[in-house]
Amino acid sequence: MNNKSKSNAAVRLPRAKGIDMATVYTPKECARKVKRIVLAEKNQTIVDEFITILGMKEKFEEQDVPMPNKIVMFGPPGTGKTLTAFYLAQRLDLPLILVRLDAIIHSHLGETASNVRKIFDYANGTPCVLFLDEFDALGRMRDSNDEVKEMARVVNTLLQCLDEFGGESVFVAATNLEEELDTAIWRRFDTKMTYTLPTHADRIQYIELLIGESLAGQAADLLAGCSFADIEQIMLKAKRKAIIENRALNFENIENALSEYNPRMKV
Repeated sequence: MNNKSKSNAAVRLPRAKGIDMATVYTPKECARKVKRIVLAEKNQTIVDEFITILGMKEKFEEQDVPMPNKIVMFGPPGTGKTLTAFYLAQRLDLPLILVRLDAIIHSHLGETASNVRKIFDYANGTPCVLFLDEFDALGRMRDSNDEVKEMARVVNTLLQCLDEFGGESVFVAATNLEEELDTAIWRRFDTKMTYTLPTHADRIQYIELLIGESLAGQAADLLAGCSFADIEQIMLKAKRKAIIENRALNFENIENALSEYNPRMKV
């Protein structure tokens, strides 16, 4: 896809009560973010196929097959969902529009739905990857106990926006609580990606990207049950310890860093 992105300062994003509702990242900035991305084989295949299809638009239109343009990612925190949004933007050579939920959600009746509409209207008119994290905060089931049915109004607006979404943009949503999503919204996504904690092989690959090969095997065993985000923070802490000690990173540094960081590990 052709990139028509601009610098952060030049892009005019929707505003709510004078507050920007999103942050924009250029493809170059996205590329810097994804230098150390590790995707599960299935998710890498999904991303590659998604991008391949977008590059074959004319052939799909000839066969009257609709183009995919909506991805939902679900899984535990720290497993790479946000990084995948940056990766997609970089691969598609489009700016990433990172929506700020704190600016979207409003206490006044009707404001949240109005803000959702503004964001989607922007993406429909400007080629981009529109990314909304913690999507369950907006798209949760309508039969839950909502004050004055405000969330039902938001979900109905979301459904309309998803049905009307088109052009050259891609919408990406991420959630840790897929069971909270309204079933009607769930059905609107043509592409779904499941994220889990990294496997042993994933951990080795990621740790090698962070610190090289020498300690990767030992560290991968030690950090079983950690997310990618946990591993990154533990390795940064271990590197700091090595620098303070004025010596090369060793396994003891990693053990001490793990003990101090104390992640909620699941084995």
